[in-house]
Amino acid sequence: MKIRSIAFALLLLGAFACKTFSHGSGDADQNGPTVIQVDNQGFLDMNVFAMRSSQRVRLGTAPGNSKTNFTVPSSLVSGLTPLRFVADPIGGRRASVSEEITVAPGDTVVLTIPPV
Repeated sequence: MKIRSIAFALLLLGAFACKTFSHGSGDADQNGPTVIQVDNQGFLDMNVFAMRSSQRVRLGTAPGNSKTNFTVPSSLVSGLTPLRFVADPIGGRRASVSEEITVAPGDTVVLTIPPV
């Protein structure tokens, strides 16, 4: 069971490393909301949080085997802001935390949670 948890954490961190931002093409709305698009390919539902410094804000629940969009509160994002995202499995033992990702207003961050 411990090996599964470690493998899940490593896969989740790898997925975070493959993030996608929409501002690369130059047509993102710099005053628009910051969106996290969660592709939960796993069976378990996940509570998703955004973290800035020691502040942790719940974005919502990403049901298993589905795609969900969440808006990051504008109080967390001002200019270029380093954030971490936490996926906490409901009924699971251990949450996974992403690497620090720099986001700006209007960005879309794609988070893929792989099946375990």
